[in-house]
Amino acid sequence: MDELGTFNRFSVGLTGGIGSGKSTVADLFAEQGAAVVDTDLIAHQLTAPDGAAIPAIRAAFGAGLILPDGAMDRAAMRERVFADPNDKKRLEAILFPLIRQFTRAAADQAEGPYLLFVVPLLVESGLWQQRVSRVLTVDCPEEVQIRRVMQRNKLSEQQVRAIIASQASRAERLAAANDVINNEGDSTALLPQVLELHRHYLKLAQAE
Repeated sequence: MDELGTFNRFSVGLTGGIGSGKSTVADLFAEQGAAVVDTDLIAHQLTAPDGAAIPAIRAAFGAGLILPDGAMDRAAMRERVFADPNDKKRLEAILFPLIRQFTRAAADQAEGPYLLFVVPLLVESGLWQQRVSRVLTVDCPEEVQIRRVMQRNKLSEQQVRAIIASQASRAERLAAANDVINNEGDSTALLPQVLELHRHYLKLAQAE
């Protein structure tokens, strides 16, 4: 296992495909008091203006991938890494160690009855399932994902399908899950599911 290691308290890994509603679900758990550590948010912070990853990204990819405000040009980088697997590996080699470092620090400082890690690529990483006590998948049909992401990110259907194809399949995420939240319909259906799981996780955390 890498330097992030495991955690000495009850922890849940929250995952789901793009557009599944992970952030919404994580916010609902946070409202109940769970200590949420969002690895996607950490990645955004690393590539924001003056982010810790910016110097290495500029050195590896050139100033053309850095916006005038000092942030990484996410749209341009998305095109680069989809077009060239080597560029994808170069970016991951910069980001992944920093994400692990900042995730570890956030987890060590987090206060709450249990840890909830938001990890979009939990299944793909191969290691997160060993780090956390349980895996929670937010699930919805692929067509729902496509519709949501097209509306939210203003991407074409082809672009969204390419992103989905690069991620673990719906079946793989469900196979990895200890728990599942269904988010194919109205968002009001989420809270009852979150409350039920939160109560369950509180009992499991107290038993550890």
